[in-house]
Amino acid sequence: MKLTYYIVDAFTDQVFKGNPAAVYVLDKWLPAEQMQKIAIENNLSETAFTVKNQESYQLRWFTPDREIDLCGHATLATAFVLFQYEGFTKERIHFESQSGDLYVTKQGDFYYLDFPSLLPETTPQLAIYEEVLGAKILEARLGRDLFFLLEDEQTVATLTPNFSALSELALGVGVIVTAAGQDCDFVSRTFFPKLLINEDPVCGSAHANLIPYWAHKLGKNHLKAHQLSPRGGILDCEWCEERVIIGGQGALFAKGEAYLPE
Repeated sequence: MKLTYYIVDAFTDQVFKGNPAAVYVLDKWLPAEQMQKIAIENNLSETAFTVKNQESYQLRWFTPDREIDLCGHATLATAFVLFQYEGFTKERIHFESQSGDLYVTKQGDFYYLDFPSLLPETTPQLAIYEEVLGAKILEARLGRDLFFLLEDEQTVATLTPNFSALSELALGVGVIVTAAGQDCDFVSRTFFPKLLINEDPVCGSAHANLIPYWAHKLGKNHLKAHQLSPRGGILDCEWCEERVIIGGQGALFAKGEAYLPE
């Protein structure tokens, strides 16, 4: 069986920057075990699979370790592929996912994700957190991922966590670190060693946490964000109470064919 796939760098307009994701537009679902094997073979932070369902698209995301319930950059990458290469002509795509209804609107070269707003709850600030991060923590929160406020942008940029120790933390799928930005509203980095991804270059789902947090903290709804991974990414963000809008661009790196056993 032959499948066409795309690799898109999300939250950037240049290849080799932003966050790469593989995208497969399917006629029907493959077995979950086979999709997981494809994600392992791709060895990217996310591989997205989508199937058209009348006027919407069902969407699933797989890391090299497991299927997850929400992923921003692979959603943007999937929308980019549908708009640019798969003939989608409407202004907004409706995705059905494990996290409910998601939407992506195209405005010029930008793709705006409409995601649930997920403000993480305050959680005890354990000494082990500072030990594994190697930095002072000002505030600790917990949603799907552990969420830490650090002192400043420089601390976030130069952080060198102990990934082995991070993978053994009892709470959280991943770890989000953030601080106020110097030339933007806030900066962040995200780490997912439990998913076999030490650092996710630009994490859209993390911004479903970051946007409501910084909107409350700064008293503003429209925010500019910079994820400070080595690849880097820029996000245009808006808090809309129950929803967040996360905007970015995309760049096609590759289009190819995968050959699967029947």
